[in-house]
Amino acid sequence: MKRVTISWQALIALLCVVGAMVMLPLFSAGAPQPPSASTIALIALLAIAAALLSFAPLSAPLIATVLFAGAHGAAWLLLGTLAGNEGFAGPAFFLLLAACWLLAWRCVTQLSDLQPTRPTGQWLLRLLIPAIFGAWILVIWEGLTRGGGIPFVILPPPSAIWARIAGSLPTLGEDVRQTIFKAVLVGYIVGCISGFVVAILADRVDFLRRGLLPIGNMVSALPIIGVAPIMVMWFGFDWQSKAAVVIIMTFFPMLVNTVAGLAASGNMERDLMRTYASNDWQTLVKLRLPAAMPFIFNALKINSTLAMIGAIVAEFFGTPIVGMGFRISTEMGRMNVDMVWAEIAVAALAGSVFYGVVALAERAVTFWHPSIRGG
Repeated sequence: MKRVTISWQALIALLCVVGAMVMLPLFSAGAPQPPSASTIALIALLAIAAALLSFAPLSAPLIATVLFAGAHGAAWLLLGTLAGNEGFAGPAFFLLLAACWLLAWRCVTQLSDLQPTRPTGQWLLRLLIPAIFGAWILVIWEGLTRGGGIPFVILPPPSAIWARIAGSLPTLGEDVRQTIFKAVLVGYIVGCISGFVVAILADRVDFLRRGLLPIGNMVSALPIIGVAPIMVMWFGFDWQSKAAVVIIMTFFPMLVNTVAGLAASGNMERDLMRTYASNDWQTLVKLRLPAAMPFIFNALKINSTLAMIGAIVAEFFGTPIVGMGFRISTEMGRMNVDMVWAEIAVAALAGSVFYGVVALAERAVTFWHPSIRGG
């Protein structure tokens, strides 16, 4: 018989539900549209049932499913009671929100303990766990901002940001095209390729290696706000100046990491290549570059975030009337904070996708590396 596991998250969630039922109503006096008693009872019932069933001697996948359904169902109903009652949430509301969050925490813990044997199941878990974690950041954000009546100009709720995104797709599309598909991609590609080529040359020419690497460390410490205005003066207000900033930001990380990677192959491997009568070019292509791939992809991943940051910040110092940095700057001046957060959300999503593509390429190219084989 399966042993019963006592979860402290579920125990505290039960106490939160009991406390909320004692402290009813959910909203303070004067709330325009207080929820019905049946809605409150259903929220409490879902949370209690999920918490109690998590103690049952059931399989881990079944417990995780019950916790997922109970936590998210109760949270969805709870957030639904905020319609028309923004700023009137009382202690009972926040106790129920805490109970739902604790149940979701327990659900993620159960999922983390699973060991699926099929690759499909492993990939699903890798996607599901961070998705639940991210969703609960938004749920708590929504509940605190709307329930607590936080001023819109200080922190808008995710629902308002999503509404702004949905209503501003043409504007956001133009900003993404200007910033990402022009400045970021062009600067990223040129900066990474030039850094890689110069690293190959520096590896062969001792003078370049001794001279460039100290300069690379110095340039890497230069502030963007100092470089961006100069690039705007040199290359104009369009995307070319932002691409130049991105090139500067991505060139030296690629240079430094590639040089370090080319030196990563051991003396034994190099001696073995010499016994095969390999020349320098063959040793570079067949031994040293493959050994440097983890370093190169590390630079590519670092540069994927640096490129986004550099292009957006550079647009604060002069740009046509389009671009993500331009939009953030101008809309903040107009106090349209929902549009500012919409641009931030789109930039974060684009940066995550960019980073994810590079990470997938790394897994495909460096599948032989111990860090990939063990993942």
